[in-house]
Amino acid sequence: MNIALYYVFAVVAGILAGALVTWLFGKFPDKWLQDYGVTPQDPDYRPSKRMRPFPEGLIAVVFCVACYCVTIFFCRNAYIEGQFRPMHLAVIFLVIPVLLLVMMADKLNRIIPDQFTIYIAFCGVLSVLSDVFEGSVWFTDGVKWYVPVLNKVIASLIGGGVIWLIGFLSITFLGREGMGMGDMWLLFATGLITGCYGLVVLIYVSIFSALIFAIPLLIRKRKRIAAEKKRIAESPDPRKEKLKIQREKAAIHFAEDPDYMAFGPFLALGCAVFAIMEPFFFEKMLDTLNLLGVYF
Repeated sequence: MNIALYYVFAVVAGILAGALVTWLFGKFPDKWLQDYGVTPQDPDYRPSKRMRPFPEGLIAVVFCVACYCVTIFFCRNAYIEGQFRPMHLAVIFLVIPVLLLVMMADKLNRIIPDQFTIYIAFCGVLSVLSDVFEGSVWFTDGVKWYVPVLNKVIASLIGGGVIWLIGFLSITFLGREGMGMGDMWLLFATGLITGCYGLVVLIYVSIFSALIFAIPLLIRKRKRIAAEKKRIAESPDPRKEKLKIQREKAAIHFAEDPDYMAFGPFLALGCAVFAIMEPFFFEKMLDTLNLLGVYF
């Protein structure tokens, strides 16, 4: 098949996926996008935000088109023309839109719906089956069937376990939530897609991309704190002004907190980057894996 047709298919599929995600996001029940136990009767209830055609809808289309085109570029030889692996391709085309939904839900409403995570876990199970029946680029043809399965299951347990440990230590020693349960279950589900090798890539991409956004956020926070101090200092009644600022902060819904940065979108991004570029990462890591004796 002409390679141009692959990209035409990727573009059309990406446009349809992005449009479908935007439409579906407006149809999900409100309780999916609320924190656990929150009801409209609660005094601090805030209706969940929905994706708009612009900018969220446009971002969704661009993201899906870009991911599918990158998939063709990096996976064509390994999954299409070299050895046709339809199950591997299905995992990518099915999971990308839902990873995008995770990004939007966590960004707009500070929540990762369990329904999204369950869907990603099903894609993870399909990924495990694709490694068993179609073979994985990470393992030779003669490897026992349970080796790629263990690779995915162990990655899932390690990923979810690390997030749980961070949350446990934060609650125990700092008295506040470090990582949410949504992040834990998300990493548990995505671990079934990435496996142990991909988990390294996922975490690296997540942390690096989060730092890019965290630095401007930190600068903005410092400027805001400086402006508040100036506002208090210039007030005729500094104590009263300080209390007023504290009340203003207390009235802010947690999903609108300007100092909070959701980590779920970056975990989802890390999974997406690995999924669409897996053969590329394998090629780059092969020499290291052989040296360490962890390539079977």
